[in-house]
Amino acid sequence: MMNMLPLATAVWKFLGNLLVFLELFVEVSTFNSSAFTSCPNACICTADLLSCARQELHQVPVILPPTATTLDLSHNAITHLHDHWLATLPHLHTLRISHNQINDLSRQVFHSAISLVHLDMSSNHLHAVKKHYFENLVNLEELLLYHNEIVEVDGNAFVKLTSLQKVYLSWNYITQFPFRAIQGFKHTHLRTLDLSTNNLSSIPVEEIAALPVFIKNGLYLHNNPVKCECSLHQMLQEWKNRGFSSVQDFTEQHTCKAYSNVPRSIVNTFTYKYFENCSTSLKELSILKITCKVGQSLVVPCNTSFDGDNTTIYRWISPKHELFMYPEPSDKTRRVLKNGSLKITKADRFHSGVYVCVAISERQKINATHEVNITVQYPKLVDSFNTGITTLLGCVVGLLLVLIYLYLTPCRCSKCFKKPAGPPQDCSAQSSILSTTPPATDGPNRKISTNKHVVFLEPIKEVQNGKVRLAVGEDFPDMKSPKLLHLKLDSESISSVFSDRPIMTYEAEEPSPADG
Repeated sequence: MMNMLPLATAVWKFLGNLLVFLELFVEVSTFNSSAFTSCPNACICTADLLSCARQELHQVPVILPPTATTLDLSHNAITHLHDHWLATLPHLHTLRISHNQINDLSRQVFHSAISLVHLDMSSNHLHAVKKHYFENLVNLEELLLYHNEIVEVDGNAFVKLTSLQKVYLSWNYITQFPFRAIQGFKHTHLRTLDLSTNNLSSIPVEEIAALPVFIKNGLYLHNNPVKCECSLHQMLQEWKNRGFSSVQDFTEQHTCKAYSNVPRSIVNTFTYKYFENCSTSLKELSILKITCKVGQSLVVPCNTSFDGDNTTIYRWISPKHELFMYPEPSDKTRRVLKNGSLKITKADRFHSGVYVCVAISERQKINATHEVNITVQYPKLVDSFNTGITTLLGCVVGLLLVLIYLYLTPCRCSKCFKKPAGPPQDCSAQSSILSTTPPATDGPNRKISTNKHVVFLEPIKEVQNGKVRLAVGEDFPDMKSPKLLHLKLDSESISSVFSDRPIMTYEAEEPSPADG
């Protein structure tokens, strides 16, 4: 009996290990089977992508892989979405369910999709945008609802969607839109609101004027049957002058109805002649412009009608969409004061741009906006610039005087000077050429030095045909001799001390003994 105890112990250990192995085998088999069957047959699964597009699906597959971050169900025939159908996709980032037949959404459809950022429900059959449709998508940034059958948008449909950046509602049948719902500071990231190609018959200009400039820049209103009004024309013209993309990119598509009862009386908003008389009767929309120099400090007030309201909350948005508020800390150079003013310390070039102040009155339950265009410039170097100009002008004037002295010296000859009739004056070459050995005597004939000197000749006091005939000394034995230099000088060759003609010299030949 004692010998059987060790054997029984060994058997029990073996059976225990076998049971553990079987349990692990079953778990692994179950995991592999579930992992394999989690991808629907009609879909394509990758690491984090699940694509079920163009599979003629009438409902969403029941089993979905939990690792998917992108789900594509577009171009199918889905008519209904169940509550909590995205609960198994905790990491879902993008959902494309366009080109289906969905006409309504229940309250709990997107209850578990808190990570959803991009939602495309375009080309469906939605008739409205109700308050509960997307209120659980607190992190949603892009919402595509174009090409549906939407007629109405609830005023609180986007209240909780504080991260919204782009909303596309074009190609629907919307007759009015709640612009007041986006006037507050709850949609500081909203940059695109496309309401083009709808049935908007009138546009509330005053409500739109209270929107921040970054929303106006991306507010698309073209291709709507709006009535031609001066207020609308002036607003769009102001947007065009300021270079807003919503107008600049669709100038030809901004039309209006000249006659509300005539459907085909569509004219272009910017070329309709009736609007030429609008500017005299309406107050021009403008933006306050402030200019300062680099390094200076300035305080920009938020000019609204809530100055005496103690319940007013002020918010400032910078050109780079940064949010500043009181008393929360801002950056080192910009902060909001208690009275709502924006203080900029040591302004620099990157501070330039359009700042938007939104004042929200808790007592009156309204808000107002104020826009300021701040331009920071480098200081002009006026003194240094004037000094440099003065020095340059002095140099130029000096150079001109030198050139005048060198090339425009008055002539002293009789031909240059027209004097009264009388005996011609002597205009000797001696006075025109500087020499250290001038001739000793004056007379009609003068010998040339035996050494190499500059020729000094005097003309005979006789003028023929405007030329002076020179006298030749007796030492010139023969004027036709090749050894002698033939000199033919007219009055022009000796007219100036700075003449361009060369000064001619004569090398006298020593007389030979044969010549005596």
